[in-house]
Amino acid sequence: GKLLRELGLFEPMRVMMMEGLPVWGTCAGMILLAKEIENDERRHFAAMDITVRRNGYGRQLASFIRAPYISSVGGGTEVLARHAGLITAARERNMLATAFHPEITDDERVHRYFLSMIG
Repeated sequence: GKLLRELGLFEPMRVMMMEGLPVWGTCAGMILLAKEIENDERRHFAAMDITVRRNGYGRQLASFIRAPYISSVGGGTEVLARHAGLITAARERNMLATAFHPEITDDERVHRYFLSMIG
């Protein structure tokens, strides 16, 4: 969020997103999209009706992953995936959020899903 503001990209991106531009927030991008962040008072785009827990699996020193997870979703948000009972992917209108990085695997399903959102 800080870098987006410093580069003057935050507001143009927010406007395009709110006008319907399909966006996909992965890991930190999911945090940028979240309306609420459980363990952080900062807000960024606050566009997607989800509550996210940063470093949901522990801090980097305590865990190999620092990924967030979605702790709750609003009524207009569809849960797409869970892992170990935690929400790891969701969609609301033109916004897709994933806690994981599907690009590091050979599985193209999430990428294909996002492409279908673009139409």
